[in-house]
Amino acid sequence: MLVIIILVVLIVFYLLSIKPNTSRKQALKAYEQVYICHRGFYDNDKVPENSLVAFKKAVENNYGIELDVQLTLDDKLVVFHDVSLKRMTGIDKKLCECTYEELLNYQLLNTNEKIPLFSEVLKILNKNTPLIIEVKPEGRCIEATKETIKIIRNYDGLYNMESFNPKVVYYLKKNEPDIIRGQLAYNYFSDSKISFILKLSLTNLLFNFLTKPDYIAYEHHASSNLSFRICSKLYKAECVAWTIKSQDELNNAKNYYQQFIFDSFIPDKNK
Repeated sequence: MLVIIILVVLIVFYLLSIKPNTSRKQALKAYEQVYICHRGFYDNDKVPENSLVAFKKAVENNYGIELDVQLTLDDKLVVFHDVSLKRMTGIDKKLCECTYEELLNYQLLNTNEKIPLFSEVLKILNKNTPLIIEVKPEGRCIEATKETIKIIRNYDGLYNMESFNPKVVYYLKKNEPDIIRGQLAYNYFSDSKISFILKLSLTNLLFNFLTKPDYIAYEHHASSNLSFRICSKLYKAECVAWTIKSQDELNNAKNYYQQFIFDSFIPDKNK
């Protein structure tokens, strides 16, 4: 009997731990009406990811936009995905070790595009373009969150913020509760070097009780995860699929997700 009681208590604790906030789903409806370009509408040939031209093309094609922000050495908020500059610029150096003035010397994939300031990107967006801002989890992520909020206050468009790091999501909950916030996650057991306990917690959304995300952005290949499925089906949480790379993947993801971040193909808007 005691074993049964303990088991029931653990199950209840688990279910409460992963429960997200579902009271603001209506505020996310605009994101469900469009497909969302991953790092802009890019091809990484003539149009690099997270570049001004990629964001302009997304606006022109009436897509939503997902982008990444992080801080330079001199506290400039720029739009860039990787920790290292090497893949996108050929320079084997961490972005956080560079000043913004130094970054202006580097081209994105041998094009004329540079790493843009977040404030520059906002100037070219349509205020009706749904924008997802990912605060990169590494380094000074809380400082990057604060700087993002400082800049976004002057923007009257549609936006929300997300991160893989629960500290960022918790900061938003505690200090900026009016901003829609999302928890990014995936199967950390696949490649992460962090501890087993942290892998278990992050993969299974066990910090939701603290962060209370308004949506779950989960890697769509890992959607069989039990915690994700409970959030999707039992709690009816708003769920965002990343990153969709084909029409078949998009069609399959519609069983569990309401929003879709894509790259590498053009979604059929009639399906």
